[in-house]
Amino acid sequence: MKRILIISVTTGNNFLLAKNISNLLSIKSEIIRLEDYELPLYNGKVNLDNEIIIKDLCDKVIRADGFIFCGPEYNGGSAPMLINAITWISVTTDYWRDAFFNKIGLIATHSGGDGSSFLSTFRTQLEFLGVTVFPGSIKVNKKEPFRKDLVRKTIARFENLF
Repeated sequence: MKRILIISVTTGNNFLLAKNISNLLSIKSEIIRLEDYELPLYNGKVNLDNEIIIKDLCDKVIRADGFIFCGPEYNGGSAPMLINAITWISVTTDYWRDAFFNKIGLIATHSGGDGSSFLSTFRTQLEFLGVTVFPGSIKVNKKEPFRKDLVRKTIARFENLF
């Protein structure tokens, strides 16, 4: 059975977005919040003092068939917590792309600003990691509320890829 891992970068609006998206999925899914992992800042030295936390995160990402990332836009790009988590995953797997290669991803954002910069810059990063990124995305902000009907259509098309 296919599994989608929904990764919420924050526990606020993006976690609520992740739950709303999860309720529309017909494929088995699990939501994780990166804030719950309390990963140390990666500094170039692979120090696995937090090996259990990192291993748990890596195992969930590796077992997933696809991803939905729900994250805010920070300074025109990705949240530092998201970049840090991806870095830890890439340096602790056998081959740095193992956890992401040949998987399908969808990017969603609930941002204080427009969110478009996060969607485009994170798409580039995921593609570099080997993820096939779904062409549509989900964007919620002050001007664009969560539209269940539109999100349901995006989710249905995304699920057809599995």
